[in-house]
Amino acid sequence: MNKFLIYHRYVLCLIVGILVSAPSMGEDEINKPYNFYIVPQLSPVAIHKAWTPVLEKLATLTSQTFELHVESSIPAFEQAMATGEPDFAFMNPYHMIVAKRENGYIPLLRDSKNMLEGILVIRKGSEINALEDLKGKTLSFPAPNAFAASLYMRALLHKQNISITPNYVKTHSNVYRSVLLGDVAAGGGVNNTFLREPKDVNDQLQVLYVTPKTAPHPLAVNPKIPEAVRSKIVAAFMQLAADPANAELFDAIQMPIPVQADYSRDYQALEALGLDKFAVSGSD
Repeated sequence: MNKFLIYHRYVLCLIVGILVSAPSMGEDEINKPYNFYIVPQLSPVAIHKAWTPVLEKLATLTSQTFELHVESSIPAFEQAMATGEPDFAFMNPYHMIVAKRENGYIPLLRDSKNMLEGILVIRKGSEINALEDLKGKTLSFPAPNAFAASLYMRALLHKQNISITPNYVKTHSNVYRSVLLGDVAAGGGVNNTFLREPKDVNDQLQVLYVTPKTAPHPLAVNPKIPEAVRSKIVAAFMQLAADPANAELFDAIQMPIPVQADYSRDYQALEALGLDKFAVSGSD
């Protein structure tokens, strides 16, 4: 049987199950606007371009109102998460660990097509040929707590006794350009953002190192949001993603084939990595 038809049937069954089991909502909950915070891996313009059409379709399908929030930097996003203000948030796996621990956030959805891989990129023709060559060099990262691109990457370099000087440049796009311009020896990013860079950028860079794979960024929900609303959002996301007409939209938000996320299955194992000692609190 065609793989798409199998997936489509699975999604339809899941949606029906969610809607049947979801309790009814009061009028205030139906009309309440909910905010959507997106971790700023890319520029605000790029994030708005990717997420706005998806949230518009989601609003039409659910009769809810959604407000897109894009902070100026990843640390600013982290500060917003720490307050518990976001109703829904698309975050990296380390953010998920912290958000669950501090405010009880619950992962709802994640992509099932592409696992997350951190990458170190160098300029083509660079004198850097191996990780050992990075000792004592300056490397660019988007932010201290960007998970696979920075936090996990720095932990792995430390484990291999490779001492480097980090240079934080706010976004993944800035990392790739700082390497391209020769400002640093290498830079940390992830497979998902690197593939979305213009061809003239990708063609001048090459991947030096790839981290072990982890579950990708989840869309998480504040536990204060009623279960009926959560179920409604999950069902709507799955319905929209199952429509081939929306394939490009869901690829743009890094969830081409969303599935329901589960903390214990997808993210709990990351707690054992001891990443807190490499994290930087309140840094911009």
